[in-house]
Amino acid sequence: MGDDDEGEEIITEEMLWDRIPEVDGEERASTYYELSARIYARGQYDEALALAETARDIYSTLGASAPSEGLAQAYSAIGYNLNQLKRMDEAASAMSKAVEILRENKSPIALELACTLAEWWYTSKQYEKVVATMGECAQEHLVDGNEIGAANDLHLIGCAERELKNYEKAIDSFKEARILFKRNKEVIHVARCDQKMASCLIELNQGELALETARKAVDVFETGHDHRRETFALFEVGKAQILLEKFDEGLATLEQVLSVVSEDEPKDFEFIIDVESRIAKIFRMHGRIDEADEIERRLKSVQESLEDEPQA
Repeated sequence: MGDDDEGEEIITEEMLWDRIPEVDGEERASTYYELSARIYARGQYDEALALAETARDIYSTLGASAPSEGLAQAYSAIGYNLNQLKRMDEAASAMSKAVEILRENKSPIALELACTLAEWWYTSKQYEKVVATMGECAQEHLVDGNEIGAANDLHLIGCAERELKNYEKAIDSFKEARILFKRNKEVIHVARCDQKMASCLIELNQGELALETARKAVDVFETGHDHRRETFALFEVGKAQILLEKFDEGLATLEQVLSVVSEDEPKDFEFIIDVESRIAKIFRMHGRIDEADEIERRLKSVQESLEDEPQA
């Protein structure tokens, strides 16, 4: 062992446990936090969560003397563990406290955690909070000169506004994101914005523009051999064709989409239901009643399988 290695003590997990009775205050809290991080890395999220909560509780008892960075780290650790345990609302709530503390202290870590928080809010379907959180993140990324970061923020804002059925606001966000992605030659991401804009334009009954926009996305995804995204963009093409009363073309497009998604594993049954429901409507309009009835009968069985069981 060389001289450079002298004095570099490797702290084991056992040593951390042994340290706990010997220390108090900030050092005790940081020891619990370090243990939590190590146990999180092993995938033992329940135990890691309990340790992170203990660290937070100790920091909280220290009052004004508590290091804000340590308290924020404890809250973020709680958030990450809750996220792994699929307790998304609680995870987002804990992470929001970490972000709040770090923003107050002008910490550079705040922006990264705020972006993570916004993604968790989206998973929890708290779309208004996504818009508010990501709006700040986009501005900070632009101030930092990080156009790709800002573009990703704006794209998520667009997705949240679309979920809120604020289609014009969503289109505005996707347009802003598209400009930044295009400036940075992020071709696939430009097409992702086009696909999402097309879906909003369909909701606004702007069929011609939706069809043109969706086809641009299909062209990029097809050229880039991004077949999954190509399928979703084709779905928007089919919807636009139906909106424009090009029923034969729309039916052919939707059947093409269905043939692809039916081969996927694992199967996205919600998407399959959406596609087949639209096909059934076209059949019904064309007098193919028996075929439409059969599709809807099948889909009813699938929908029942997807429904949550009532709580006992």
